[in-house]
Amino acid sequence: MNHPDPQALAALGDAADAGASQSVKAQLRLREMILAGELAGGARIAELTLVEMLGVSRTPIRAALMRLEQEGLLHRLPGGGYAVRTFSETDVADAIELRGTMEGLAARLAAERGADAAVLAEAAQCLDEIDAVLVPRALDDEGFSAYVALNARFHHLLGRMVGSEVIVRELDRVKGLPFASPSAFVVVQTHSPEARDMLVIAQDQHRQVLDAITRREGARAEAIMREHSRITRRNLLAAVQAAQFQGLPGVQLIRDHV
Repeated sequence: MNHPDPQALAALGDAADAGASQSVKAQLRLREMILAGELAGGARIAELTLVEMLGVSRTPIRAALMRLEQEGLLHRLPGGGYAVRTFSETDVADAIELRGTMEGLAARLAAERGADAAVLAEAAQCLDEIDAVLVPRALDDEGFSAYVALNARFHHLLGRMVGSEVIVRELDRVKGLPFASPSAFVVVQTHSPEARDMLVIAQDQHRQVLDAITRREGARAEAIMREHSRITRRNLLAAVQAAQFQGLPGVQLIRDHV
């Protein structure tokens, strides 16, 4: 019987990690381009053009486009490909508020009904992994990619804690609204100590809501998640106020209402 070569398995794992990092980097840059108005609303997005602009292969570009479609920033065209959706600053503000309301409801119901012990343990493990990612004073590309994946996983587990397919489905629907995803970051938010500090605040809120759910404190759990969604607003506000965004078309998209 042939046994797998440990070095070959390690190489495959490194390749998978590199691919995931490239995909997240493409997502960040494309999201930034949408925010800055560099990708015009309604215009078809050509994969090959993005490959040249971003300097990555078509595989991570395709993964990034699919993810941004799930976030509600792109829509699939009948003949193939994607186009940027059009939306207003009010749409963005309402989407983030709605996500906070829905996640607050999910947290309260999970606390009041009692969450499954196995899901709570999985969520606690996820938060331990986020703590490890946030140890450096600033995150590199790999570290930020890991944070994005773990953050999405925790928010998914929050929905599972309720034990309701209805809640899970509606949470997924809300996360598909423009910039409402818990991981709707852009490039300028990723590498500075200030950006990392904001993630530390978000992580403390993760810990607090998990504690509230475990203690069956529904009102506290709901309030924490409502406040947690405002991290998204602060993230986007920091992005549009960054120097590299000044004067670019699209900044007004969310400036007035974040």
